Amino acid sequence: MTEHVLIVGGGREIPGLIRDAGGPDVVTTILCRMDFVPKVREPGRHDRVLALRSDAPDAEWIALAAAVHARQPFTRVGTFGERDQDRAAAVAAALGLPCHSPETIARVHDKEAMRRRLAELGVDETPGGRVADVAELRSFLARHGTPCVVKPVRGAGSFGVSVVRDLDGAEAAFARASADFEVIPDAGVLVERFHEGPQFSVEAFSEDGEHEILAVTRKFSDPVGFVELGHVVPAELSPEQTDAVHGYVRRLLDALGIAYGVTHTEVVLTADGPRVIETHVRLAGDEIPYLVHDVTGVDLVDCVVRQTLGLPVLADIRRTLADPSVDRSPEAIWFAVPRARGTLARIGGLDEAADRPGVVTAEALLGAGDVLGDLDSSESRAAFVRARGADAAEAVERARQAVAALEFEVTVSGDGAAGGSGDWI
Repeated sequence: MTEHVLIVGGGREIPGLIRDAGGPDVVTTILCRMDFVPKVREPGRHDRVLALRSDAPDAEWIALAAAVHARQPFTRVGTFGERDQDRAAAVAAALGLPCHSPETIARVHDKEAMRRRLAELGVDETPGGRVADVAELRSFLARHGTPCVVKPVRGAGSFGVSVVRDLDGAEAAFARASADFEVIPDAGVLVERFHEGPQFSVEAFSEDGEHEILAVTRKFSDPVGFVELGHVVPAELSPEQTDAVHGYVRRLLDALGIAYGVTHTEVVLTADGPRVIETHVRLAGDEIPYLVHDVTGVDLVDCVVRQTLGLPVLADIRRTLADPSVDRSPEAIWFAVPRARGTLARIGGLDEAADRPGVVTAEALLGAGDVLGDLDSSESRAAFVRARGADAAEAVERARQAVAALEFEVTVSGDGAAGGSGDWI
Protein backbone atom coordinates (compact mmCIF):
# COMPACT_ATOMS: atom_id res chain seq x y z
CA MET A 1 0.00 0.00 0.00
CA THR A 2 1.27 3.46 -0.89
CA GLU A 3 1.58 5.76 2.11
CA HIS A 4 0.71 9.41 1.56
CA VAL A 5 2.14 11.44 4.43
CA LEU A 6 0.94 14.97 5.07
CA ILE A 7 3.78 16.84 6.79
CA VAL A 8 2.49 19.94 8.56
CA GLY A 9 5.04 22.62 9.40
CA GLY A 10 8.77 22.13 9.14
CA GLY A 11 10.85 19.20 10.29
CA ARG A 12 14.38 19.95 9.09
CA GLU A 13 15.83 16.67 7.81
CA ILE A 14 12.88 14.47 8.83
CA PRO A 15 10.68 14.91 5.70
CA GLY A 16 13.61 13.81 3.53
CA LEU A 17 14.31 10.84 5.81
CA ILE A 18 10.68 9.80 5.46
CA ARG A 19 11.16 9.69 1.68
CA ASP A 20 14.38 7.73 2.09
CA ALA A 21 12.83 5.20 4.47
CA GLY A 22 9.65 4.71 2.50
CA GLY A 23 11.19 4.66 -0.95
CA PRO A 24 8.93 4.70 -4.03
CA ASP A 25 5.92 3.56 -1.99
CA VAL A 26 5.74 6.88 -0.11
CA VAL A 27 4.18 10.12 -1.30
CA THR A 28 4.82 13.28 0.73
CA THR A 29 2.96 16.58 0.78
CA ILE A 30 4.24 19.47 2.89
CA LEU A 31 1.74 22.00 4.21
CA CYS A 32 3.35 24.98 5.92
CA ARG A 33 3.25 28.72 6.41
CA MET A 34 4.86 30.82 3.71
CA ASP A 35 7.87 31.84 5.81
CA PHE A 36 8.77 28.15 6.19
CA VAL A 37 9.04 27.50 2.46
CA PRO A 38 12.70 28.63 2.19
CA LYS A 39 13.54 26.24 5.05
CA VAL A 40 12.15 23.16 3.28
CA ARG A 41 15.13 21.00 2.41
CA GLU A 42 15.19 19.63 -1.13
CA PRO A 43 11.60 20.64 -1.92
CA GLY A 44 11.79 18.90 -5.29
CA ARG A 45 11.85 15.53 -3.54
CA HIS A 46 8.28 16.04 -2.32
CA ASP A 47 5.14 15.69 -4.40
CA ARG A 48 3.74 19.01 -3.19
CA VAL A 49 4.79 21.96 -1.07
CA LEU A 50 1.72 24.02 -0.19
CA ALA A 51 1.93 27.27 1.77
CA LEU A 52 -0.47 29.63 3.49
CA ARG A 53 0.00 33.00 5.15
CA SER A 54 0.90 32.68 8.81
CA ASP A 55 -2.39 34.13 10.06
CA ALA A 56 -4.62 31.91 7.90
CA PRO A 57 -7.38 30.37 10.05
CA ASP A 58 -7.54 26.64 10.72
CA ALA A 59 -10.44 26.39 8.26
CA GLU A 60 -8.11 27.35 5.39
CA TRP A 61 -5.51 24.76 6.43
CA ILE A 62 -8.23 22.14 6.60
CA ALA A 63 -9.76 23.13 3.26
CA LEU A 64 -6.43 23.01 1.44
CA ALA A 65 -5.55 19.63 2.94
CA ALA A 66 -9.03 18.31 2.19
CA ALA A 67 -8.71 19.31 -1.47
CA VAL A 68 -5.55 17.20 -1.84
CA HIS A 69 -7.05 14.42 0.28
CA ALA A 70 -10.03 14.18 -2.11
CA ARG A 71 -7.70 13.64 -5.05
CA GLN A 72 -4.99 11.52 -3.40
CA PRO A 73 -6.00 10.48 0.14
CA PHE A 74 -3.58 10.95 2.98
CA THR A 75 -2.82 7.94 5.17
CA ARG A 76 -0.62 9.66 7.79
CA VAL A 77 -0.04 13.08 9.32
CA GLY A 78 3.41 14.07 10.57
CA THR A 79 4.28 17.16 12.59
CA PHE A 80 7.80 17.59 13.97
CA GLY A 81 8.14 21.10 15.39
CA GLU A 82 6.19 23.20 17.85
CA ARG A 83 4.88 25.66 15.31
CA ASP A 84 1.64 24.60 13.62
CA GLN A 85 1.22 21.38 15.60
CA ASP A 86 -2.21 22.77 16.43
CA ARG A 87 -2.93 23.05 12.69
CA ALA A 88 -1.80 19.46 12.17
CA ALA A 89 -4.12 18.26 14.92
CA ALA A 90 -7.05 20.22 13.48
CA VAL A 91 -6.44 18.89 9.96
CA ALA A 92 -6.06 15.30 11.17
CA ALA A 93 -9.26 15.51 13.22
CA ALA A 94 -11.19 16.92 10.24
CA LEU A 95 -9.90 14.21 7.88
CA GLY A 96 -10.19 11.35 10.38
CA LEU A 97 -6.46 10.63 10.43
CA PRO A 98 -4.32 9.57 13.43
CA CYS A 99 -2.50 12.40 15.20
CA HIS A 100 -2.34 14.04 18.60
CA SER A 101 -5.81 15.35 19.41
CA PRO A 102 -6.47 19.11 19.34
CA GLU A 103 -7.13 18.89 23.10
CA THR A 104 -3.73 17.31 23.77
CA ILE A 105 -1.88 19.88 21.67
CA ALA A 106 -3.76 22.71 23.40
CA ARG A 107 -2.73 21.39 26.82
CA VAL A 108 0.89 20.94 25.79
CA HIS A 109 1.25 24.35 24.13
CA ASP A 110 -0.75 26.39 26.64
CA LYS A 111 1.09 26.10 29.94
CA GLU A 112 -1.92 27.38 31.88
CA ALA A 113 -4.11 24.66 30.36
CA MET A 114 -1.44 22.08 31.19
CA ARG A 115 -1.30 23.22 34.82
CA ARG A 116 -5.09 23.13 35.08
CA ARG A 117 -5.29 19.59 33.66
CA LEU A 118 -2.52 18.24 35.90
CA ALA A 119 -4.13 19.77 38.97
CA GLU A 120 -7.54 18.32 38.06
CA LEU A 121 -6.06 14.82 37.93
CA GLY A 122 -3.87 15.25 41.01
CA VAL A 123 -0.59 14.86 39.11
CA ASP A 124 0.86 18.28 39.95
CA GLU A 125 -0.84 21.06 41.91
CA THR A 126 1.72 23.83 41.38
CA PRO A 127 -0.07 27.20 41.72
CA GLY A 128 -0.07 29.20 38.51
CA GLY A 129 -2.19 31.26 36.18
CA ARG A 130 -2.36 33.80 33.40
CA VAL A 131 -1.94 37.46 34.37
CA ALA A 132 -3.12 40.35 32.22
CA ASP A 133 -0.94 43.09 33.68
CA VAL A 134 1.59 43.96 36.37
CA ALA A 135 -1.16 44.54 38.94
CA GLU A 136 -2.46 40.99 38.50
CA LEU A 137 1.09 39.66 38.74
CA ARG A 138 1.66 41.52 42.00
CA SER A 139 -1.66 40.17 43.32
CA PHE A 140 -0.56 36.60 42.53
CA LEU A 141 2.79 37.14 44.23
CA ALA A 142 1.13 38.59 47.33
CA ARG A 143 -1.27 35.63 47.48
CA HIS A 144 1.17 32.78 46.78
CA GLY A 145 4.50 34.25 47.83
CA THR A 146 7.87 34.22 46.10
CA PRO A 147 9.90 33.05 44.32
CA CYS A 148 7.76 32.66 41.20
CA VAL A 149 8.67 32.18 37.56
CA VAL A 150 7.15 34.49 34.95
CA LYS A 151 7.14 33.45 31.29
CA PRO A 152 5.11 33.52 28.07
CA VAL A 153 2.08 31.21 28.11
CA ARG A 154 3.45 29.66 24.92
CA GLY A 155 7.19 29.55 24.59
CA ALA A 156 10.42 27.79 23.77
CA GLY A 157 14.13 28.48 23.82
CA SER A 158 13.93 30.23 27.22
CA PHE A 159 12.52 33.39 25.59
CA GLY A 160 11.04 35.77 28.14
CA VAL A 161 11.62 33.67 31.27
CA SER A 162 12.63 35.19 34.61
CA VAL A 163 12.27 34.54 38.33
CA VAL A 164 10.69 37.09 40.65
CA ARG A 165 12.04 36.88 44.19
CA ASP A 166 10.26 39.97 45.56
CA LEU A 167 7.46 42.35 44.53
CA ASP A 168 9.96 44.90 43.21
CA GLY A 169 10.84 42.56 40.34
CA ALA A 170 7.29 42.18 39.05
CA GLU A 171 7.30 45.00 36.48
CA ALA A 172 10.55 43.96 34.77
CA ALA A 173 9.51 40.29 34.71
CA PHE A 174 6.14 41.08 33.14
CA ALA A 175 7.79 43.27 30.51
CA ARG A 176 10.26 40.50 29.65
CA ALA A 177 7.56 37.83 29.33
CA SER A 178 5.19 40.01 27.29
CA ALA A 179 7.81 41.25 24.81
CA ASP A 180 7.31 40.60 21.11
CA PHE A 181 9.22 37.40 20.30
CA GLU A 182 9.25 36.54 16.61
CA VAL A 183 9.65 32.80 17.24
CA ILE A 184 6.69 32.31 19.60
CA PRO A 185 3.06 33.44 19.45
CA ASP A 186 1.76 36.16 21.75
CA ALA A 187 -0.57 34.20 24.03
CA GLY A 188 -0.12 36.17 27.24
CA VAL A 189 1.93 35.93 30.41
CA LEU A 190 1.97 33.06 32.89
CA VAL A 191 3.13 33.12 36.51
CA GLU A 192 3.66 30.00 38.60
CA ARG A 193 5.48 28.94 41.73
CA PHE A 194 9.20 28.55 41.18
CA HIS A 195 10.46 25.16 42.33
CA GLU A 196 13.93 24.98 43.84
CA GLY A 197 16.10 22.04 42.86
CA PRO A 198 18.17 20.56 40.03
CA GLN A 199 16.57 20.55 36.59
CA PHE A 200 16.29 17.61 34.23
CA SER A 201 14.69 16.70 30.96
CA VAL A 202 13.12 13.34 30.28
CA GLU A 203 13.27 11.88 26.78
CA ALA A 204 10.50 9.35 26.16
CA PHE A 205 8.82 7.55 23.32
CA SER A 206 5.21 6.36 23.30
CA GLU A 207 3.28 3.82 21.27
CA ASP A 208 -0.37 2.82 21.74
CA GLY A 209 -0.44 4.57 25.11
CA GLU A 210 2.72 2.87 26.45
CA HIS A 211 5.59 5.15 27.47
CA GLU A 212 9.25 4.13 27.45
CA ILE A 213 11.71 6.45 29.19
CA LEU A 214 14.97 6.44 27.25
CA ALA A 215 17.02 8.88 29.29
CA VAL A 216 16.98 11.49 32.02
CA THR A 217 19.18 14.44 31.07
CA ARG A 218 20.75 16.75 33.67
CA LYS A 219 20.38 20.41 32.67
CA PHE A 220 22.69 23.29 33.57
CA SER A 221 21.06 26.70 33.12
CA ASP A 222 21.91 30.36 33.53
CA PRO A 223 20.46 31.37 36.93
CA VAL A 224 18.88 34.58 35.61
CA GLY A 225 17.11 33.80 32.32
CA PHE A 226 17.35 30.00 32.54
CA VAL A 227 18.97 29.71 29.14
CA GLU A 228 20.48 26.23 29.01
CA LEU A 229 24.27 26.19 29.08
CA GLY A 230 24.87 22.44 29.13
CA HIS A 231 23.42 18.95 29.46
CA VAL A 232 24.70 15.51 30.36
CA VAL A 233 23.19 12.07 29.64
CA PRO A 234 22.51 10.15 31.77
CA ALA A 235 21.83 12.23 34.86
CA GLU A 236 23.34 10.88 38.04
CA LEU A 237 20.26 9.88 40.05
CA SER A 238 19.69 7.30 42.75
CA PRO A 239 17.41 4.34 41.90
CA GLU A 240 14.70 5.93 44.07
CA GLN A 241 14.99 9.28 42.27
CA THR A 242 14.97 7.56 38.89
CA ASP A 243 11.79 5.66 39.76
CA ALA A 244 10.15 8.86 41.00
CA VAL A 245 10.98 10.79 37.82
CA HIS A 246 9.95 7.94 35.50
CA GLY A 247 6.65 7.37 37.28
CA TYR A 248 5.83 11.08 37.43
CA VAL A 249 6.47 11.62 33.72
CA ARG A 250 4.38 8.59 32.74
CA ARG A 251 1.46 9.95 34.80
CA LEU A 252 1.91 13.38 33.20
CA LEU A 253 1.87 11.95 29.66
CA ASP A 254 -1.27 9.96 30.45
CA ALA A 255 -2.96 13.02 31.93
CA LEU A 256 -2.28 15.09 28.81
CA GLY A 257 -3.54 12.33 26.50
CA ILE A 258 -0.21 11.67 24.80
CA ALA A 259 -0.47 8.17 23.34
CA TYR A 260 2.30 8.09 20.74
CA GLY A 261 5.46 9.77 19.57
CA VAL A 262 8.54 11.35 21.06
CA THR A 263 8.29 13.68 24.07
CA HIS A 264 10.68 16.03 25.83
CA THR A 265 9.59 16.85 29.38
CA GLU A 266 11.44 19.30 31.63
CA VAL A 267 11.19 18.76 35.39
CA VAL A 268 12.63 20.03 38.65
CA LEU A 269 13.51 17.48 41.32
CA THR A 270 12.30 19.21 44.49
CA ALA A 271 12.42 18.03 48.08
CA ASP A 272 8.81 16.91 47.56
CA GLY A 273 9.51 15.02 44.35
CA PRO A 274 9.46 15.88 40.63
CA ARG A 275 7.53 18.91 39.38
CA VAL A 276 7.05 19.74 35.72
CA ILE A 277 8.34 22.88 34.03
CA GLU A 278 6.86 22.07 30.62
CA THR A 279 6.53 19.23 28.13
CA HIS A 280 6.76 19.04 24.35
CA VAL A 281 5.53 16.53 21.76
CA ARG A 282 8.68 16.79 19.68
CA LEU A 283 12.34 15.93 19.75
CA ALA A 284 14.48 17.83 22.23
CA GLY A 285 16.75 20.59 21.01
CA ASP A 286 20.34 21.28 22.03
CA GLU A 287 21.68 18.11 20.37
CA ILE A 288 20.04 16.00 23.12
CA PRO A 289 18.78 13.35 20.65
CA TYR A 290 22.41 12.82 19.59
CA LEU A 291 23.55 12.49 23.21
CA VAL A 292 20.76 9.96 23.79
CA HIS A 293 21.72 8.03 20.65
CA ASP A 294 25.38 7.82 21.64
CA VAL A 295 24.62 6.73 25.21
CA THR A 296 21.65 4.40 24.69
CA GLY A 297 22.01 3.27 21.08
CA VAL A 298 18.46 4.43 20.31
CA ASP A 299 18.15 6.76 17.30
CA LEU A 300 15.15 8.92 18.21
CA VAL A 301 15.06 10.60 14.80
CA ASP A 302 14.83 7.20 13.11
CA CYS A 303 12.08 6.17 15.57
CA VAL A 304 10.07 9.27 14.64
CA VAL A 305 10.49 8.54 10.92
CA ARG A 306 9.47 4.90 11.25
CA GLN A 307 6.47 5.62 13.45
CA THR A 308 5.29 8.32 11.05
CA LEU A 309 5.22 5.62 8.37
CA GLY A 310 3.04 3.44 10.58
CA LEU A 311 5.75 1.05 11.77
CA PRO A 312 5.97 -0.20 15.39
CA VAL A 313 9.13 0.90 17.19
CA LEU A 314 8.71 0.32 20.94
CA ALA A 315 9.91 -3.30 20.90
CA ASP A 316 13.08 -2.29 19.03
CA ILE A 317 13.68 0.55 21.50
CA ARG A 318 13.45 -1.83 24.44
CA ARG A 319 15.78 -4.36 22.82
CA THR A 320 18.38 -1.65 22.22
CA LEU A 321 18.09 -0.31 25.77
CA ALA A 322 18.83 -3.82 27.04
CA ASP A 323 21.71 -4.49 24.62
CA PRO A 324 24.89 -5.09 26.68
CA SER A 325 27.15 -4.26 23.73
CA VAL A 326 26.22 -0.55 23.70
CA ASP A 327 28.86 1.80 25.13
CA ARG A 328 26.87 3.69 27.76
CA SER A 329 29.61 6.13 28.81
CA PRO A 330 28.03 9.50 29.72
CA GLU A 331 28.08 12.29 27.16
CA ALA A 332 27.78 16.03 27.80
CA ILE A 333 27.29 19.15 25.74
CA TRP A 334 28.42 22.64 26.77
CA PHE A 335 27.67 25.93 25.02
CA ALA A 336 29.94 28.90 24.46
CA VAL A 337 28.43 32.24 25.46
CA PRO A 338 30.95 35.05 24.79
CA ARG A 339 30.62 37.98 27.16
CA ALA A 340 31.47 40.43 24.39
CA ARG A 341 28.84 42.58 22.74
CA GLY A 342 29.43 43.39 19.12
CA THR A 343 29.72 41.73 15.72
CA LEU A 344 31.32 38.30 15.55
CA ALA A 345 34.27 38.17 13.15
CA ARG A 346 35.62 34.64 13.74
CA ILE A 347 35.54 31.66 16.07
CA GLY A 348 38.93 30.08 16.54
CA GLY A 349 39.98 26.78 18.07
CA LEU A 350 37.14 24.53 16.91
CA ASP A 351 39.46 22.03 15.23
CA GLU A 352 41.74 21.95 18.27
CA ALA A 353 38.73 21.47 20.55
CA ALA A 354 37.56 18.52 18.44
CA ASP A 355 40.94 16.84 18.93
CA ARG A 356 40.81 16.94 22.74
CA PRO A 357 40.39 13.66 24.69
CA GLY A 358 36.80 12.45 24.77
CA VAL A 359 35.45 15.20 22.51
CA VAL A 360 32.84 13.97 20.03
CA THR A 361 32.34 17.19 18.08
CA ALA A 362 32.89 20.95 18.29
CA GLU A 363 30.67 23.17 16.18
CA ALA A 364 29.78 26.82 15.65
CA LEU A 365 26.24 28.07 16.10
CA LEU A 366 26.94 31.64 14.99
CA GLY A 367 29.08 32.90 12.14
CA ALA A 368 30.88 35.99 10.91
CA GLY A 369 28.53 38.96 10.89
CA ASP A 370 26.21 37.70 13.63
CA VAL A 371 25.61 40.07 16.51
CA LEU A 372 26.55 39.08 20.06
CA GLY A 373 24.43 40.53 22.83
CA ASP A 374 22.86 39.58 26.12
CA LEU A 375 22.16 35.97 27.07
CA ASP A 376 18.40 36.26 26.55
CA SER A 377 17.60 33.00 24.72
CA SER A 378 19.19 29.87 23.29
CA GLU A 379 19.83 31.89 20.12
CA SER A 380 22.49 33.83 22.07
CA ARG A 381 24.88 30.87 22.23
CA ALA A 382 27.80 30.91 19.81
CA ALA A 383 29.19 27.36 19.70
CA PHE A 384 29.11 24.02 21.47
CA VAL A 385 31.25 20.99 22.30
CA ARG A 386 30.06 17.44 22.98
CA ALA A 387 32.32 15.12 24.97
CA ARG A 388 32.22 11.72 26.65
CA GLY A 389 33.76 10.62 29.93
CA ALA A 390 34.03 7.77 32.38
CA ASP A 391 31.32 9.44 34.44
CA ALA A 392 29.00 12.44 34.12
CA ALA A 393 31.40 14.80 35.90
CA GLU A 394 34.26 13.97 33.54
CA ALA A 395 32.06 14.33 30.46
CA VAL A 396 30.89 17.78 31.60
CA GLU A 397 34.38 18.91 32.51
CA ARG A 398 35.82 17.84 29.16
CA ALA A 399 33.11 19.72 27.27
CA ARG A 400 33.50 22.84 29.44
CA GLN A 401 37.29 22.90 29.13
CA ALA A 402 37.10 22.55 25.36
CA VAL A 403 34.59 25.42 25.17
CA ALA A 404 36.79 27.57 27.41
CA ALA A 405 39.66 27.20 24.94
CA LEU A 406 37.67 28.65 22.03
CA GLU A 407 38.57 32.13 20.84
CA PHE A 408 36.10 34.78 19.65
CA GLU A 409 37.11 37.75 17.56
CA VAL A 410 34.47 40.43 17.99
CA THR A 411 34.20 43.89 16.44
CA VAL A 412 32.78 46.43 18.87
CA SER A 413 31.71 50.02 18.40
CA GLY A 414 33.52 52.93 19.98
CA ASP A 415 30.69 53.92 22.30
CA GLY A 416 31.85 51.99 25.35
CA ALA A 417 30.71 48.49 24.40
CA ALA A 418 32.64 45.78 26.22
CA GLY A 419 34.76 43.27 24.34
CA GLY A 420 36.30 39.97 25.23
CA SER A 421 37.72 36.73 23.95
CA GLY A 422 37.11 33.12 24.82
CA ASP A 423 34.79 33.80 27.77
CA TRP A 424 31.71 31.81 28.61
CA ILE A 425 29.26 31.64 31.44
